[in-house]
Amino acid sequence: MEQRTIQQAWFLILLAAVSLAFLWLTLDFIQPVFWAAVLAIIFDPVHRRIMALTGGRATVAALATTAAIVLVVFIPLSLIGVAVSREALNLYGRITSGDVDVSALIERYDPLVRDLASRVGVDTDSVRKNVADAAGSAAQLIASSAVVVGQNVLSAVAQTALMLYLLFFFLRDGEQVLTSVGAAIPLGARRQRALFGRFTAVTRATLKGTLLVGVVQGALGAILFWALGLRAPVFWGVIMTMLSLVPMVGPPLVWAPTAIVLIATGSVTKGIVLLAGGALVVGTADNILRPLLVGRETRMPDYMVLLSTLGGLSVFGLAGFVAGPVLAALFLSVWGMFAREHARVEFGDVDPATVTAPPVDAAPPTTES
Repeated sequence: MEQRTIQQAWFLILLAAVSLAFLWLTLDFIQPVFWAAVLAIIFDPVHRRIMALTGGRATVAALATTAAIVLVVFIPLSLIGVAVSREALNLYGRITSGDVDVSALIERYDPLVRDLASRVGVDTDSVRKNVADAAGSAAQLIASSAVVVGQNVLSAVAQTALMLYLLFFFLRDGEQVLTSVGAAIPLGARRQRALFGRFTAVTRATLKGTLLVGVVQGALGAILFWALGLRAPVFWGVIMTMLSLVPMVGPPLVWAPTAIVLIATGSVTKGIVLLAGGALVVGTADNILRPLLVGRETRMPDYMVLLSTLGGLSVFGLAGFVAGPVLAALFLSVWGMFAREHARVEFGDVDPATVTAPPVDAAPPTTES
């Protein structure tokens, strides 16, 4: 018995060491694996329909689904990325060439700013210099980021190709992979079903209720900017999409200051239209679409969504807006399971919700001698 215990302990140590070594080996490819798994979960209903149309041929269905994902997701994203890079570089060029003079822009409403600043004791000269420097730095950062992205095109293409390759196998062999993982993890069938179900539901809800709503808000904002004749509508639409992914921030961080600047510089009509369109069209899209796309069972407290999203973006980068809420949902699910099972143990395997207290005036039990 003692020898078996020692062998089991060494086997577990070996299992942990090999797993950590494999994780370290594939650490640079975590992002493609993660996004392949996410896309496989999101497009699983489509894959099942294609599977039925192809007579259950898994390989053909996986290839067709992967091709559909490329056409629907990656080609539009590539076109938008090219447009954003061009507009960012154009914006940086116009600022550096003097075509967009931030100092002159500030001068146009400088008397109003000086009057307001004098009442609160703020040095307007330093504020104006800081604003101009910040605008130039922001434009330079945007342009340099676009150049870096352009230089890393080969790496991005390789990562995308790897992700699509993995996506094909996840679609084709997904059920077998889940069965193998479930057999290897000794959690019990009920817990595994609950956790896998929760992971799938939250992943779909996050993508539909966060990314899709953000894309709609960004598209509406870009159309609004384009209709008003404002420059770089695609670029600002993408910025609004990205800001909408962070709770309690959102697209108003773009369209509200822009509207204020328009009003202050004499374009009062455009500013008012932008304020009204941002509040009534862009702002209400979230309130209308999110309840339709996200079920109540996947909702989390707002503070948990905020913390998990910000934490996910900080730790995982762009993948964090999905990974953060998913980890938070699994955290709540695991602790909920523990609390329910612990309560059943404490109450003798009886649901505590059905336990009622005896009447106050009930006589204490008596024992017969």
